[in-house]
Amino acid sequence: MESSPPTRGQVERTLSQRIQSLYRNQLEHNPSRVVCQIFDDKIAIVLEDSITQPEQVLVENGQENLAQQVRVELDDALQPQLKSLIEEIVGVPVIDLLSNAKLDTGRSATVAILAKSPQVRNQS
Repeated sequence: MESSPPTRGQVERTLSQRIQSLYRNQLEHNPSRVVCQIFDDKIAIVLEDSITQPEQVLVENGQENLAQQVRVELDDALQPQLKSLIEEIVGVPVIDLLSNAKLDTGRSATVAILAKSPQVRNQS
């Protein structure tokens, strides 16, 4: 008997948990919330409280440009691992990752563009 694909919600929860774990393990920082949502061949990922303590210190000391540069470098450094994690979970190649962060709100977002829509079933 063939097993059915996971639900969209199961894949989104697994992605959220694994991305939070990636931040915890790689940056020793725990975002308060990670939300992932699949839209056809795209995945939106939003992290709450994603700004690390060193970035916060830079902002508090008037070094917003340096803090933004640090954020860009961190995102670039994490991209290969994030791409691999997404591909492992959804079973579809990631063809592009687009990221941005707002230091004043502590939120960051990534959009993963997939080669095709992942095999998931809708909750019934």
